Amino acid sequence: MKLEDKLKEYFQLTQFRGGQKETIASVLNHRDTLAMLPTGTGKSLCYQFAGMLLEGTVIIISPLLSLMQDQVEQMKMKGEKRVVALNSFLTPGEKQRVLKRINQYKYIFISPEMISMTHILEIFQRMKICLFVIDEAHCISQWGYDFRPDYQKLGKIRQKLNNPLTLALTATATEEIRKDIKRSLNLENVEEIIYSVDRPNIAINIEELAHTQEKMEKLLANIQALDGQGIVYFSSKKLAEQTVAFLKERASKRIMAYHGGMSQEDRILVQQQFQAGQLDVICATSAFGMGINKEDIRFIIHFHMPTQLESYLQEIGRAGRDGNQSVSMVLYTPGDEWIAYQLIESELPDELQINKWKALLRKYRTFDDWMKNESYQLQMLFSEIQWRVLESYIEPKNKSMEELWHSLELYCKFREERVKVKKQKIQELIAWLHSETCRRKYIMEYFGEKYKSKRKEKCCDRCGLELSDFFQSKNNRQDMPQVDWKEQLAFILNIKK
Repeated sequence: MKLEDKLKEYFQLTQFRGGQKETIASVLNHRDTLAMLPTGTGKSLCYQFAGMLLEGTVIIISPLLSLMQDQVEQMKMKGEKRVVALNSFLTPGEKQRVLKRINQYKYIFISPEMISMTHILEIFQRMKICLFVIDEAHCISQWGYDFRPDYQKLGKIRQKLNNPLTLALTATATEEIRKDIKRSLNLENVEEIIYSVDRPNIAINIEELAHTQEKMEKLLANIQALDGQGIVYFSSKKLAEQTVAFLKERASKRIMAYHGGMSQEDRILVQQQFQAGQLDVICATSAFGMGINKEDIRFIIHFHMPTQLESYLQEIGRAGRDGNQSVSMVLYTPGDEWIAYQLIESELPDELQINKWKALLRKYRTFDDWMKNESYQLQMLFSEIQWRVLESYIEPKNKSMEELWHSLELYCKFREERVKVKKQKIQELIAWLHSETCRRKYIMEYFGEKYKSKRKEKCCDRCGLELSDFFQSKNNRQDMPQVDWKEQLAFILNIKK
């Protein structure tokens, strides 16, 4: 069987992208496979293709609702009707109907949280699973940039499903994290398909600016000049919203915000408008992007620096999926790293929060007793994400206070080590921002690759990149409305006159 013939038959494509054919061939040879393929190279085709040639159901573990919905909708548009996403988008009635006819589906997308539910797992145990796919597999590693505690349970779930043929997919994982993925999933004789993290069609530009006001002025100039659609990443929901208001007044572009504080309906609407080309620029937090499979995004701008090189690569990987030239920009001002440090410190409950909780727990015999009487305290002590991580780590249900105390001690040690590692990641990214060497060479060596290319054109700012190559021609630009934008900027940045 020639895989290229099947590729044309199933997907109307004439050739595979880098790593796709090797990954598919490994799975069809019934080898557990870990594939690290660059963002934008079509990892989803690997399990869709293999599923068509394997007998049984393909289960795909996915971390985000938006990512699942996007994949399901795209597969349906291409003619695959035997696909469904089991998630909170379904009403109770819809969920029951899906579960009743679960064997009719070839591809089932599901979150790690939902597959952990006893009744769901029991249904899957009765099914013939031909392929168990873990998308964004770096979420398994507690040292990864996007650790999800529920991902760490997938090894045990895989065992309960009788260790089906497994495909773990990621775009950014160091050798250490790849080892963590294999260990957590209990993959022993695993085939590794490791491709370069380099995206040669994405130019890299870092610009250091004196202060935030200058950074905002530079963002405005770039937004107005750059050709095509793009994403601007922020660490702050509030600043993303305020910047949208500022840019709408000044730039002749269609701009909207996207972040986790918006309603689910509003997020879906913005995503669909961007996909359809009805918006030019999205000012977003990192919540935006993983559900986007848009080929012609031309630029990514980081208004706030990411917390590590892995997340930077993941986010710029939204651009240039059509293979055409795109650009990534980081606007850096000295002190930006403190925002990243604050994000890391607030990500997990700290010792002060834990001690406050302990004080409330003391008068009860078990965690369950406390929950019956004072569960309302949780939302005052921890954010939703903080509690989800903490609960997953300590597993408090049915524990005595003595057992819970021991679990909390272990958690505090885990948090201390994780914060230490993540601070080191920030320092590594700062070193990259200040390095004099080629940006691309630095990244590739960070991931253990040898940099062989000697090209200079459209590589990075250290190699003579001309940003004007990515600007619209003056003839195509629209005149900007005349407003007192400096006054507005001062208001946004709380600058007193």
